[in-house]
Amino acid sequence: MTATRPGLRLPWQVSFVLLAAIWGCSFWWIKLGLTFLAPAQVAFARTALGALALGVILVMSRGHLPRARRTWRDLLVVGLLMNAIPATLFAYGETQVSSVLAGIINATTPLTTLTVVLLAYREESVTTERIAGLAVGFIGVLVVIGVWDGLGASDLLGIAACAAAVTCYGIAYPYTRRHLASLPEGPIAMATGQVALGALVLLPFAALATGPGTSPSPDALLGMLGLGVLGSGVAFALSYRIVAAAGSTTASTVTYLTPVVAVVVGTVFLSEQLTWHEPVGAAVVLLGVAISQGRLRPSRRRAVAAATTD
Repeated sequence: MTATRPGLRLPWQVSFVLLAAIWGCSFWWIKLGLTFLAPAQVAFARTALGALALGVILVMSRGHLPRARRTWRDLLVVGLLMNAIPATLFAYGETQVSSVLAGIINATTPLTTLTVVLLAYREESVTTERIAGLAVGFIGVLVVIGVWDGLGASDLLGIAACAAAVTCYGIAYPYTRRHLASLPEGPIAMATGQVALGALVLLPFAALATGPGTSPSPDALLGMLGLGVLGSGVAFALSYRIVAAAGSTTASTVTYLTPVVAVVVGTVFLSEQLTWHEPVGAAVVLLGVAISQGRLRPSRRRAVAAATTD
């Protein structure tokens, strides 16, 4: 979105911190929404509010929705994989596990994306560096969930739901890059279309779902408002702003901050317990992400790789 005066534009570094805070708080907001809504209703509310927010941003930026039927078909696929399905899975997962654990599992998104690209799209070469990063990341996931202690049925279901949500992201990102990224309507228009379609798909499921039957507290209502307007709306605009200003490689490093925010807000505001192996495992996961993205290379080689990627 272009501001009317240069002074009104945030530096991309501020946008970066805001984006990490919004996405990190999303798992806390999901927990608040689940106090009075069913998982499908949480997913629908966040996507509907997100579509509304993006629509306002689109109008303010004088953009327009795409018109081609094929584009809307691709937007439906992305709306399912990026919004409708993972939003429902994360909401269900958080009925079984903590928001802290869900936020840490979400940090594996770059690893699942790389796995999909290597296996299905073959747009990236298989290198020792990438294989090592995936292996380290997998070990980190095992540490996060504490496999040596065993898992109860509810924990296993919750972890599986969150992992399946991340897998959806892993499929959606390369699909978006291949089919939608270069279209002339621009990223805000694409995001508005995909989130709106995700909300439409979720509408009948939300209507049929039965929630806890409790009245929402003011905190829960504010949480859902933040989850939708910020987490599924404004966050997209911030993300594209960072990509445009600093490049996709820099933008992708927001992954390093979101689990930190998720851990802090989960322990402070929800009084969730943090076991020693969760932050340790998260650090190992992020190490795997760094290795797979080549961030541990010497600075000159990393600069060359970033220039070719962006």
